[in-house]
Order: sequence, then C-alpha cells, then structure tokens
Amino acid sequence: MALMITDECINCDVCEPVCPNQAIYQGDIIFEIDPVRCTECVGHFNEPQCVAVCPVNCIPVDPRHVETREQLMEKYQVLMVEKRDE
Repeated sequence: MALMITDECINCDVCEPVCPNQAIYQGDIIFEIDPVRCTECVGHFNEPQCVAVCPVNCIPVDPRHVETREQLMEKYQVLMVEKRDE
C-alpha cells in the first residue's frame, strides 16, 4: 500500500527529506506522495520514515493503492534498478 498525506498536513517539510524513494513532493496546497514511488520504506527501513517524523499524524495508508509487502518489495527493487541506471 502506498501512503497518502491528508489535508491535515501543516507543510512543515519534515517528511520530504526522509523519504528514501523521493516519493514526497510539494503539491499545490500540501505535500503529496507519488504512489508509484512509495514503498512505505520497504527495502530501506522497518517503518515508514515519513510517518515516524510527522508531527500531526496525517500520513495514513492510501486505500486507493493497496499493495502487499511482497509487491512493495518488488517496487523497491525496480526503483533501485532505475536509480542504478541513472
């Protein structure tokens, strides 16, 4: 499952720099998460780093992008190949 940032976001900018997949970016109003790049930190950490640092707890699982841990690991592996090939 990818994560999402809700409208409770206060734009504090602590989540963006901790994302190992560069999935978090400044949207028009609040920060947003690219579900194609979000692996919930699978492959990098034991827990999503954005959730761990968010002071207002506004980063839940995105119900529109349900993925198993295995699917998240596959996505992580694809992202690492892309990064290596850059």
